[in-house]
Amino acid sequence: MLSFRFAYIFSYNLFQFCGHTWILANTIARFLTFGQDALADTFYSVGFVMSLCQLLSILELFHIADGIEKARLLPRFVQVMEKNLLLVMVILLEEFQSKPVVCIQFFLWNILDLLRYPHELLLCVMDTPSIAMLWTRYTLWIPLYVLSVISEGVTVYQALPYIEQVVSHSAPLRLTVTTHLHLPLILMVYLPVHGLGASVTVWQLLKERQHHVEKWNKKMKRK
Repeated sequence: MLSFRFAYIFSYNLFQFCGHTWILANTIARFLTFGQDALADTFYSVGFVMSLCQLLSILELFHIADGIEKARLLPRFVQVMEKNLLLVMVILLEEFQSKPVVCIQFFLWNILDLLRYPHELLLCVMDTPSIAMLWTRYTLWIPLYVLSVISEGVTVYQALPYIEQVVSHSAPLRLTVTTHLHLPLILMVYLPVHGLGASVTVWQLLKERQHHVEKWNKKMKRK
């Protein structure tokens, strides 16, 4: 009989795969139909589904902590939080949502997730993944993740003028009686911290890739 955990993790990965497939197909179809004009309303056409998928991705942290999914917690934590924080920023800045960088960011995120979730789906039904699966998941995925991190940095940088405008029309966030929090300054500090966190994540992903490739080689030698 199928266990509840198996049914749950399979359903979760299937839902994420279908959601990101729909987002990517919708984005490409709109671009082929309307050309560059489709970039301006990408968020309005796929933003809800993207937000839902990214919000549900927080569950993956509990999957790893509970042992349902075999992966390193730190890289996944960084990936999940950076996406959700950036998505919240885009949602709050309505004037920024029509920028082309938002479409590029969504496109990269979906490519990354469509490389990962099919791999997780196949792992649910296969004990030993093929070398093609491992190469796609752990080799092709890493440079695309680096491109995504660069795009996230560009997104934050281009959003700074809009954030400055929002802050200038509202009272700053008060931490204490004499201390104020300047959001644009925090985001400027966030950029190098984000780069450092991404570097650590890439290092962890490379170690994870090496572990899985060595595990696959050992199983192949036994056969």
